[in-house]
Amino acid sequence: MTENKNNEIMLPDEVIISKIYYIRGQKVMIDRDLAELYGVETKVLKQAVKRNIERFPEDFMFEMTKEEFENWRSQFVTSNSDKIGLRYAPFCFTNIGVSQLSTVLKSKKAIMVNLQIMRVFNKLLEMHVTHKEILYKLEEMERKYADHDDKIMLIFEYIKQLEQIKQEELEYKNRKKIGYKSHDEEKNNQ
Repeated sequence: MTENKNNEIMLPDEVIISKIYYIRGQKVMIDRDLAELYGVETKVLKQAVKRNIERFPEDFMFEMTKEEFENWRSQFVTSNSDKIGLRYAPFCFTNIGVSQLSTVLKSKKAIMVNLQIMRVFNKLLEMHVTHKEILYKLEEMERKYADHDDKIMLIFEYIKQLEQIKQEELEYKNRKKIGYKSHDEEKNNQ
């Protein structure tokens, strides 16, 4: 974490992105990671949230269930040092919940880090929207041109049939004629 000339705290986007998890179908950050970024203890962050719980409805913040917590721990927390302080299921903050944290954590660092996290969430949202638009356009093109393969194959079939007819006509013209020949035809063949 560094400060720039405007006294803003600069975290690489990758650091923030690495602390965003997908739980219950939404992108969230957990209390422990946020506390670390804000420079406070996890219990201080949780106490501030509990004192202001009315500011954190379920679409802002939720606590992992026991099953979610065990699953999350087994997937993401690998070392013993990472497990320290994870005896209880963490609070999970959605992007609007993270934004709301700046109203209960008053330190300048917390506010500056919060602004940066909001920028990262916004970038992710823009990327998601762009990604969806591209997928929609590709699906639209696929629907529009789906029958083109069949039409192209039909064109090739017609071309083959035309070639076959031309070949048959050529063979018919060049075939050896049998039967009686007229006097003029005999002279031409000699």
